[in-house]
Amino acid sequence: MMHASEVAKTLRARELGVSRGTLYYKPKKPDKDWLLKCRIEEVLREHHSYGSRRVALHLRMNRKRVKRVMNVFGIKPYRRRGRKWKKTKNIRVKYANLLLTNYPLYENHIWATDFTYLPFQGRFVYVATVIDLYTRKVVGLSVYTTHAVQLTLTAFLSAIHSSPRPLIFHSDNGSEYNAEVFIGALHTIGVHVSRSAPGCPWENGYQESFYSQFKVDLGDPARFSTLGELVLAVYQTIYAYNHTRIHSALKMSPYQLHNLRYILHSFMAKEHANHKH
Repeated sequence: MMHASEVAKTLRARELGVSRGTLYYKPKKPDKDWLLKCRIEEVLREHHSYGSRRVALHLRMNRKRVKRVMNVFGIKPYRRRGRKWKKTKNIRVKYANLLLTNYPLYENHIWATDFTYLPFQGRFVYVATVIDLYTRKVVGLSVYTTHAVQLTLTAFLSAIHSSPRPLIFHSDNGSEYNAEVFIGALHTIGVHVSRSAPGCPWENGYQESFYSQFKVDLGDPARFSTLGELVLAVYQTIYAYNHTRIHSALKMSPYQLHNLRYILHSFMAKEHANHKH
């Protein structure tokens, strides 16, 4: 027989249009996988080319677990194919990687940004995104035919326009993020700047992993006749990613996670109000 409190929760879940189990959902907390991720990144800072086998040997751990964590967080070692990565020059201020000591605990806690390029009709089209690391939602987006600071700044401003400012903003050390106007925008709204170590792109693995899947979902850019068609497809792909595509780590889409948090907030508010009466 169900207790009165359980009956009340069942009725409240029905009222909110969710299962009763949803009301017991708890936000994720730092776990062993995150701690291992940080250790793997520390190893790769010294040994850029180590794959999962050598990282596991270095850490004296089971390779399966190391490989799984590297896949979950999009961590890939350096593999030289034809030419070396370009080293970032003239870094005026060096910022620490705050993701080594901070774990995304709530929406708009930590944002990460990066950009990629799409070959199109003999040139490149650049796509910059800002991702909320808690919900995995793309909160900022811009598309340009150049990768000047306007590309990254527009993505950041679109994120700020639609969402509350984050506590931490993470990127690599590219010139597009080191531009004075970009740093000034971050300081103006009072966020903590976090950076991957120079020459360590795996420290922004979330974005690296996102773009790999994004390009699969978008398909071949050559199928579009005009730049406008390609830009529209980029926005449609991002919309689908946010609203309908199930993220393996979340077991739902970013939009569904956002709604779940709203439902839980409504439930807790009503529970608090009932206890007052």
